[in-house]
Amino acid sequence: MKTMTLKKAAECCGGTLKNCKDASLGISRAVIDSRAVEPGDLFVAYRGEKTDGHRYIESALEKGAVCALAEYLPEGVEGPVLLTDNVQKALEAICTAYRESLQIPVVGITGSVGKTTAKEMVAAVLSQRYNTLRTEGNHNNQIGVPMTVSRIEPEHEAAVVEMGISGFGEMTELAAVAKPTVAVFTVIGRAHLGFLHDLDGVFRAKTEMLAFLPPDGTVVANGDDALLSKISCPQRVLLYGTGENCDVRADEIELLPEGRTCCRIRYEDRVIHADVPAFGRQMVYAALEGAAVGIVLGLSDKEIEKGIASYKTVGRRNAVVDTGFVTLVDDCYNANPESMRCAVDSLSACTGRRVCLLADMLELGEDSPKLHLELGRYAAEKGIDLVAACGELGKNIAEGAGERGQWFASRDAMIEALPTLLKKGDRVLVKASLGMHMEHVAEAVKALKSV
Repeated sequence: MKTMTLKKAAECCGGTLKNCKDASLGISRAVIDSRAVEPGDLFVAYRGEKTDGHRYIESALEKGAVCALAEYLPEGVEGPVLLTDNVQKALEAICTAYRESLQIPVVGITGSVGKTTAKEMVAAVLSQRYNTLRTEGNHNNQIGVPMTVSRIEPEHEAAVVEMGISGFGEMTELAAVAKPTVAVFTVIGRAHLGFLHDLDGVFRAKTEMLAFLPPDGTVVANGDDALLSKISCPQRVLLYGTGENCDVRADEIELLPEGRTCCRIRYEDRVIHADVPAFGRQMVYAALEGAAVGIVLGLSDKEIEKGIASYKTVGRRNAVVDTGFVTLVDDCYNANPESMRCAVDSLSACTGRRVCLLADMLELGEDSPKLHLELGRYAAEKGIDLVAACGELGKNIAEGAGERGQWFASRDAMIEALPTLLKKGDRVLVKASLGMHMEHVAEAVKALKSV
């Protein structure tokens, strides 16, 4: 972001520079954590519920921040500060102007399920040819997207930006900053229904991105999704999936017990052999997303295959662990009905005794009890041998599973019962919304030993 000088930043956001001796200095990137500041950074002082970033301006400047973006000048601060009425709007304005100066392809990724997996896979593929920047961690919101754009440097030849929302209008703000040239839509699922009401609402909110796609841009959408398969826009649309309606299509799918997923991907007369070093049917879609974007941006079949093979699982997203006692599928990062069903489908493809350790899916609105009941019923119908659940809504999961279900009043109670629930050789899925902290259950499963 070094082409964005302090003077230009002030002009972009309508702010006023204070204590600035050299307004021609360039900005490296935007940072909101003073502990992470490096020389040349712009420290953005947010005022939150628990802390006020303005308290850390002096510390950030001492670490080498070129300037602080702030709403007031704290007493005693003598270093450069860019004052504005609203740091969020100012950051967006600065990063929007910077994005408009760039000529590289930017891939925007959104959906209710699999955004981070898609982001990592697409970046792995594009990295085979291009110097590719991607969103770090879960920086996919109103703060994270501008920060990601600020990290694009002259040496980068492509960028992959994850974009997450929970309400109407939020995607408009994100897309206005990122201005993607390729838009990837994973799944329209029942997430954040308390804000978006229904699937049509989710679709409308996610596809706000299309208004910012250039006329020669491309939409890469899941053709197996009922709503996305009918997406309509002036830009080129490339559907991916397993159905006959898909332009980029997967077949010969294999979920291998050692934690790999293989398939064949076809596009026109091209055949790409995908070998993903991660487990689950959702990895087929990730491979398709990577292949589709690779095709759009001109990569060869060999480059796409190599990129797919280089994918690395992120955190607790469907990580397969052989504990020596059981095979654990640790998928504790988040959950909604679609991602839960996908995880159950993958587990049901395994041999041996299959166990689900589940808990609440959050932010599903008034239909939440019904959706949990349906999940339990679905798991039982798929042949899962034991569906154990905890949490208030977990009670509905266990009820839906019938005689295969078992409910625990708390996570700790479930952990205490693990030695009696699990048997040597079991395939065990642990999954719930992040706020349920089921990572504690996953760690307890890893600690189990044969008696």
